[in-house]
Amino acid sequence: MVLMGNGGQVVPASSDFWFLPLGGTGEIGMNMNLYGHGGQWLMVDCGVSFDEPLNPDDAGEVKHEVVAPDPKFITDNLDLLAGLIITHAHEDHIGAVEDLWPRLKCPIYTTPYTAAVLRRKLSYTNFADKVRIIEVNDGETVTIGVFQATWIRLTHSLPDPYGILLETPAARVVHTGDWKIDRDPVIGAPIDASALQQLANIPIDAVVGDSTNALKPGWSVSEAECFEGLLAETKRCEGRVVVGCFSSNIARLVTLAKVAERAGRRMAVFGRSLERHVATARAFGLWPDDLELITHQHVGYLPPHEVMVVATGCQGEPRAALSRLADDSHPMLAMDKGDTVILSAMVIPGNEAPIDTMKKKFSARGIAVIQKDDTELPIHASGHPNQEELKQLYRWLTPALVIPTHGESQHLKRHAEIAREIGIKRTLTGVNGDLFRIAPIPSIRRKAISTGRIPIARS
Repeated sequence: MVLMGNGGQVVPASSDFWFLPLGGTGEIGMNMNLYGHGGQWLMVDCGVSFDEPLNPDDAGEVKHEVVAPDPKFITDNLDLLAGLIITHAHEDHIGAVEDLWPRLKCPIYTTPYTAAVLRRKLSYTNFADKVRIIEVNDGETVTIGVFQATWIRLTHSLPDPYGILLETPAARVVHTGDWKIDRDPVIGAPIDASALQQLANIPIDAVVGDSTNALKPGWSVSEAECFEGLLAETKRCEGRVVVGCFSSNIARLVTLAKVAERAGRRMAVFGRSLERHVATARAFGLWPDDLELITHQHVGYLPPHEVMVVATGCQGEPRAALSRLADDSHPMLAMDKGDTVILSAMVIPGNEAPIDTMKKKFSARGIAVIQKDDTELPIHASGHPNQEELKQLYRWLTPALVIPTHGESQHLKRHAEIAREIGIKRTLTGVNGDLFRIAPIPSIRRKAISTGRIPIARS
């Protein structure tokens, strides 16, 4: 039965288990998901994207520096919101909390490392002491309203990534968040395969899963494989080396610090988010004590061949450190002809143009730019599952239904095809605002609610 809530919005009955994405389905980034059961909603992730228009279908529309999914549906029904789960500390999953929590006003559930990252972000607000953050440990089960949520350890490109098993009397669903199968992740433990295999005995009614790399065959590269590639490229460089990577990728930062040490360089980080993540990693004992960083103030005094800088802005974000270096407007460093920029990151779909603009600025000044497809050895490892990893997950879990999320239409479609190829009988694909009925009978109600984007003002 479907009940009616405020504003005529749909509300799940006790026999229902629903998935309702507000962001991140039909697009990459801005993840915001709702699960509905028994008259309540549970939010999973609350992320942002960068340098995006509010209407992605209008190529001429002005872009905003930070954009989040519009939470209007759930803020109009706050009495039904049981809580918010954050699966991991990437900006496209956690980045909107500091802006939207005053509208959500619900408890937040996450693991200790992600909680520490969130507290640092909230420390810049005037409501940090009002946010209730409940820390959850590996394998722990927590009751959140009418939902039972269990944290399942996975691997991704940062510490503490978790999938969530959501259980109700109506259905059992695994929400993967971002993940991959990495046998040697550099930081943290490998994926907990035994825990995933045991879930098949429950059984699992549906998996709502990451589709980012569904177009890529085979297995993804292990994080540990990046060391040799980054070392080889660094040793070829005679001038300064500036590396662009995602600031939350602590494993990559540790690898780069080891590369710098082996290559006779001193490493510094440029960008507030990088500094925050390194500080958090140190606090949790994830940064090796023997790997020293220099402060960014000292970089300009070193000979070029002794410098390695890791900078924010690998997606061409206009105010980030890499773009300021490309514009020759960074206060701490002026790059010269003969220096090299290494982009140790994937190009997120939609960011091709700003990255290309940034590359052209460097090239015009005689500064080489190296990307992952330019090298023989890997200089980047994706944090998302390729096709063989998706197949392995579904062999472990044997779900009755697969709902692809976190991807554009072509990623979602291929993800669904992969699931069917290995014997999953039912798949459902849709976009933000579609209501996915997992129980009692799997189906989709297209355009069940209106969704959109809102700009986020940052100082």
